[in-house]
Amino acid sequence: MNHTLLSATARLMTADGKGLLAMDESNPTCNKRFAALGIAQTEAMRRAYRDLIVTAPGLSGSIAGAILCDETIGQQTLAGVAFAQALADAGIVPGIKVDAGAKPLAGHSGELVTEGLDGLRERLAAYWQLGARFAKWRAVITIGHGLPGRACIAANAHALARYAALCQEAGLVPIVEPEVLMDGEHTLAHCAAVTERVLQVVFAQLQEQSVLLEGLVLKPNMVLPGLACTQQEGAGVIADTTVRCLLRTVPAAVPAIAFLSGGQAPEQASERLNAMHVGRAAVPWALTFSFARAIQQPALALWRGQDANVAAAQRALVHRANCNGAARDGRYSAAMEGEGT
Repeated sequence: MNHTLLSATARLMTADGKGLLAMDESNPTCNKRFAALGIAQTEAMRRAYRDLIVTAPGLSGSIAGAILCDETIGQQTLAGVAFAQALADAGIVPGIKVDAGAKPLAGHSGELVTEGLDGLRERLAAYWQLGARFAKWRAVITIGHGLPGRACIAANAHALARYAALCQEAGLVPIVEPEVLMDGEHTLAHCAAVTERVLQVVFAQLQEQSVLLEGLVLKPNMVLPGLACTQQEGAGVIADTTVRCLLRTVPAAVPAIAFLSGGQAPEQASERLNAMHVGRAAVPWALTFSFARAIQQPALALWRGQDANVAAAQRALVHRANCNGAARDGRYSAAMEGEGT
């Protein structure tokens, strides 16, 4: 394990004023979003869409790293450049999603565990050769009646830690993503309690597996009330609750925390991230973003699979990325939204 390389890559991925773009949707998920907009669900259209993203002028101004899926990292842009190389040429660190998805946890109804450890060492070596310098693994935690149980948290934390150790062995920075889902009627306080418990177990397992904390990036959920909860707190309260939870659970050695958007509206995600940087004492880690839909959705809605719409879609993509870059520094405001129209 090259400690210096891993630490340097983790810092580069989360450089000042920048964050990560998650463009690693699985083919079924991407096809579902295409279908909703009347876009053909084909490999060629997925490639064209990823080309739109990677070649967007100015994207590197606020994006330091981009997460690819297995299909994309094996493809070339429409100009014939490997996607990972095109990102690197633009000053964006290429990464790769390596998990095999969340599956039902045997013996625990309603709970999920992420699979994909079998053969991972060999896949990581191959991804390194293709240009990836970091990886991502997502665990899914559901809040419900009696959920999550201890077994679900333990199984997912152990898998995350084993994945992270294998990544670092291969020279890739692991993004550790334990996502507590927004779905449900749970309160903000309930989400905070579950998120705190999950993060405690995750970091205990990371330590157990000898994972270098300076060479990873944590990708957690923001602490949020459930989508169906009748009490929806404002951005300031959510920011306070989220940061308090992280201060209780995340070691100072971790260089960066890159929040997932998790289905939040693009403007909401930016506002809440911004609130974490306004009028607050310094925290030991960089607080940044690793958003998917909260950056991509406006661009996808504009593009709709039409070549004539590519430039407008790219401008919308870069605008949303820039909004989040500003939020990382506490400079975002609702007035910025009008600047992108």
